[in-house]
Amino acid sequence: MTSMQHSDLPTILDIEASGLGKGSYPIEVGYVLPNGSAYCTLIAPQPEWTQWDKQAAGLHGIGREQIERCGKPVQEVAQHLNTVLAGQTVYTDAWANDYSWLNALFEAANAQPRFKLESLRSLLTEEQAAVWHSIKEQVQHETALVRHRASTDAKLLQLTLQRLRRQAPITRRQHGDDLAYGVGLRIDRARASG
Repeated sequence: MTSMQHSDLPTILDIEASGLGKGSYPIEVGYVLPNGSAYCTLIAPQPEWTQWDKQAAGLHGIGREQIERCGKPVQEVAQHLNTVLAGQTVYTDAWANDYSWLNALFEAANAQPRFKLESLRSLLTEEQAAVWHSIKEQVQHETALVRHRASTDAKLLQLTLQRLRRQAPITRRQHGDDLAYGVGLRIDRARASG
């Protein structure tokens, strides 16, 4: 890794799905931890998970037969996520979709997530958000990461955030009763003055 410490990077999670919208469900989940280690698994569909979008399958390259044959049971996937990610705030670039699919996974597993899912956008300054897509394209080109698989997408997002944090100056902004430095680091006023 470069000069940026592992602990400065958040855990990033990505989910591939059967499609978009009503009736879609998770078919693959992947994450990258702050230390760079990654995990990815296919998810076996539930009997009621029948929607299949051929266009989405064309993007991620995962077939329905493949998830039926190689996917892990939802209980096993949910348990693994809870074991590894417990107590963490985990970030995603498609919060609305990934939240819905993560909810479908945990509901099918009759479990509750023991981690919090947040939007990656919440970690970015306005300046960083403005250049996010161009930096992401640069990183993707330089690393030749294959797109549209859960753990590689998560790795690409983490590397893009790392590049942005290295390039962007740290700014100080006022936010209510907290001070924010750079990307999301908050210092309590009482501790800051003491």
